[in-house]
Amino acid sequence: PHAGPAESKNEAAMSELVPEPRQKPIVPMKPTGINTNLLGYIGIDTIIEQMRKKTMKTGFDFNIMVVGQSGLGKSTLVNTLFKSQVSRKSSGWNREEKIPKTVEIKAIGHVIEEGGVKMKLTVIDTPGFGDQINNENCWEPIEKYINEQYEKFLKEEVNIARKKRIPDTRVHCCLYFISPTGHSLRPLDLEFMKHLSKVVNIIPVIAKADTMTLEEKTEFKQRVRKELEVNGIEFYPQKEFDEDLEDKTENDKIRQESMPFAVVGSDKEYQVNGKRVLGRKTPWGIIEVENLTHCEFALLRDFVIRTHLQDLKEVTHNIHYETYRAKRLNDNGGLPPMTVETEENHESNL
Repeated sequence: PHAGPAESKNEAAMSELVPEPRQKPIVPMKPTGINTNLLGYIGIDTIIEQMRKKTMKTGFDFNIMVVGQSGLGKSTLVNTLFKSQVSRKSSGWNREEKIPKTVEIKAIGHVIEEGGVKMKLTVIDTPGFGDQINNENCWEPIEKYINEQYEKFLKEEVNIARKKRIPDTRVHCCLYFISPTGHSLRPLDLEFMKHLSKVVNIIPVIAKADTMTLEEKTEFKQRVRKELEVNGIEFYPQKEFDEDLEDKTENDKIRQESMPFAVVGSDKEYQVNGKRVLGRKTPWGIIEVENLTHCEFALLRDFVIRTHLQDLKEVTHNIHYETYRAKRLNDNGGLPPMTVETEENHESNL
């Protein structure tokens, strides 16, 4: 009972020393920094574990697209990335099949589980890309496919009774395979990346890097980076989406040193110094796929799977999909796109 008046006296003395613009109501003093010893353990940190449990139950989607000419080892590389037969071989797509006349798009889904984490992986293959004599506009079916997935997601999202969890078929990452010519990028490479870097996360990859010497490889990587810069092509991770200084530092290193990743893929195992390694056998030795002194495959895998997988999904959702959604709703006068039912009703009314 005596504490109140004593406090108000002190406050009056304080206000004489420091004139305040307006009178504040008397409130009990709060500790400035929460002292856990004073309050005991609350348990806020368990939210991370709660989120982990939820995610483990639902699992998650990751959709990766591979684009590039035939024979650059796209399927092999994807199989190597996920250490299982996840690309076209497992779906009965054999090498004897003729080169498609136009770009075909084949999506193959798998569920991969590791350490209790379930990932629904979809590999989107693009056989026939860049294999014709006239490759004019051959990126159009790919762009159409990417936009169709955004459209599908948008339609689900604007439904009145929408699903709690919308199936995600949006392309999170596009590995673009560059031929190891040692010269410059082909006009087709530049055209593709110019058109699609605005709608999808493109990661440029120099395929079959074991066909170049170390000096050629370094020079070619620098030339590719320069050409992409000169042509204003933004590949993933894009500069403007770095969230903080830590991200910027980490991503700058990737943009200036690692990109484009010069890789070698292989799904064959060999014995090297008593250890089993993934590699390619040549007359002068075995190229170890996961050995950083041999190729940059391990860097690409760590980048796509171990450090940036969640970010690839977030950039797809928050940037590429949002851009598509805003444009689509603007074109539609701010109204959701017509669903099949409303179109049918509309036609029957007519």
